[in-house]
Amino acid sequence: QVQLVESGGGLVQAGGSLRLSCAASGRTFSRYAMGWFRQAPGKEREFVAAISRSGGSTRYGDAVKGRFTISRDNAKNTVYLQMNSLKPEDTAVYYCAARDSPYRGTTYDTWASSYDYWGQGTQVTVSS
Repeated sequence: QVQLVESGGGLVQAGGSLRLSCAASGRTFSRYAMGWFRQAPGKEREFVAAISRSGGSTRYGDAVKGRFTISRDNAKNTVYLQMNSLKPEDTAVYYCAARDSPYRGTTYDTWASSYDYWGQGTQVTVSS
């Protein structure tokens, strides 16, 4: 079992940056592959980024590729999402997620259903 708490959301102007953090507690953080998802009002949950247990492999959704960067610090039990060049369409609640099974480097890592644990979410609002 792992508990996840996101932070770092807020209101930012288009073109700005934010860094989200997700702090994990419970079992050994380095055993979990991690992901970030987002959900805008009236829309389905969307894959944003995923990272392997070691941090050596990452994957991004097409909408954020080249603008967002996922990273992790296993010593601090934290995964990050650096968001640059933000757009109004990035407005959503952002969730971090963890799973026991390894990062695969396939579309499996983009499925919300493949993750076992979820945080409560943090709101990101990008104004135009």
